[in-house]
Amino acid sequence: MNYVNLTEEISRTSYPGRGIVIGRSGDGKYAVTAYFIMGRSENSRNRIFVEDGEGIRTEAFDPAKLVDPSLIIYAPVRVRTFEGGFDTIVTNGDQTDTVYAQMEQGKTFEEALRIREFEPDEPNYTPRISGLMHIAEGSYDYALSILKSDNGDPLSCSRYTFSYGSPQPGRGHFIHTYMGDGNPLPSFEGEPTPVVIEGGIEEFTDAVWNALDQDNKVSLFTRFIEIGTGSSESRIVNRHQ
Repeated sequence: MNYVNLTEEISRTSYPGRGIVIGRSGDGKYAVTAYFIMGRSENSRNRIFVEDGEGIRTEAFDPAKLVDPSLIIYAPVRVRTFEGGFDTIVTNGDQTDTVYAQMEQGKTFEEALRIREFEPDEPNYTPRISGLMHIAEGSYDYALSILKSDNGDPLSCSRYTFSYGSPQPGRGHFIHTYMGDGNPLPSFEGEPTPVVIEGGIEEFTDAVWNALDQDNKVSLFTRFIEIGTGSSESRIVNRHQ
């Protein structure tokens, strides 16, 4: 499968929804991730990313305008440490906490998500997308997951997990919630898209942010983790600064 240009893939549609990119930097030194959110409604657009310990959380930019926090206020990124390494969990909802808690109990990433399903936002039934970056003793691998309705059937949840061992420099994968704009919004289809990872954190962040639709983009988080040392550098870009 050919690896495609990430920014071209992001800009292919005006509304990919929420998206996760995970991969490895071109020089091979860093594990790389990006998570972005978009919005069509005033409630969805009334959000910013803020730091929360080693992760981030969403919060209302204008609390007075917050209508329903149930599906828009959550911790997209959390870090779970263990002897010899750590996991960085990246998701588009409160399943971040589910993955963290279940893995603390000895469950795998895939097992943790078996107790969750797509969002109850009829008629879209927005998929829950999740990523796991696993770094231990100088090695790195990652996984992506999507929980989606079976062709819009709210009684049936399809669960897919994709695992990527020994990721190569300059390579990654991109998954997002929607195939494009619509009513209802069409859920993502197929495997995560293989993409090229280019530049350092500044160039990467700017490229992803600028590729998102100007009217619909809300917030972006990026992180570069040095695989050998575990040290990391992050960026947050908010539409409402």
